[in-house]
Amino acid sequence: MPAFSASAPGKVILFGEHAVVYGQPAIAVPVRAVSAKASITPDIQGPGGRVVIEAAQAGVAAGLSELAEGDPLAAAVRAALKELGVSRPPAFKLRVNSTIPMAGGLGSGAAVSVAILRVVSAFLGHALSEEQVSQLAFEVEKLHHGTPSGIDNTVITYERPVFFEKDRPVEFLEVSAPFTLLIADSGGSTPTRVTVAAVRTAWQAEPERHERIFVQIGELARQARRVMAAGDNEQLGPLMDTNHKLLQQLEVSSPELDALVAAARRAGALGAKLSGGGRGGNMIALVKAEEAEAVAAAVKRTGAVGTIITTVRGS
Repeated sequence: MPAFSASAPGKVILFGEHAVVYGQPAIAVPVRAVSAKASITPDIQGPGGRVVIEAAQAGVAAGLSELAEGDPLAAAVRAALKELGVSRPPAFKLRVNSTIPMAGGLGSGAAVSVAILRVVSAFLGHALSEEQVSQLAFEVEKLHHGTPSGIDNTVITYERPVFFEKDRPVEFLEVSAPFTLLIADSGGSTPTRVTVAAVRTAWQAEPERHERIFVQIGELARQARRVMAAGDNEQLGPLMDTNHKLLQQLEVSSPELDALVAAARRAGALGAKLSGGGRGGNMIALVKAEEAEAVAAAVKRTGAVGTIITTVRGS
């Protein structure tokens, strides 16, 4: 039998992180410059049901049966097998590699899950639908984030910009004109589930204050949707700036992220904000394509440990 492989892109949230968990809309886009890849090699001589998983970045090299129920890689494999009604698959080795930074708001966990779900189902000859992949990846996301919004698995599975509201059908965004984003890694990271839990605790302590902030963030996402549909992309910049201020009020930024945001603006970015869970991870900036490299150099001088330049298109 031949080897099988599948991949999935990263993602960034343009607007709406944290507020999306509380019913507000969010906008996210795929980042194809980075990806997770899963490949399967059949083990012709191995006993039926023997599955070995290797993922160097996660420090995993073990048989499926040896991994705990809460291991996300194992959970993705088991989810695919269960969905397909396969209890004893042909023996195989699964290798996972990713260029997506972990715990940085780029959807690393969801991308790995999507890639695994796709390759396991392809190997077994029954490719899962996009809807199935997204839903199963969402279940695995609970291991990463505790209370995920569902946005990571959605935008990564469908690989299209999305306007997302929890418990509502996915809406793919109209992007009339492409625009350029600079993504800068602050060098620090906090697992998303930690920041999500911290915001929930703060919301429980001051619900009215936090609900007001969530509503304001949601309105920014709605405005951004209209701007993107009109192709007036430079207007996204001020909306990003405002969104960052609101995330600061939720106490999910950090001195490093704030410094990168300020440096990007000084270097000519049209707007900038943190993206994802916060307290580390990535900053994103809206830049003119011809100025992207200069802004990237500026944020690196300020402390960014890596940058990605990506173009957002409608499909």
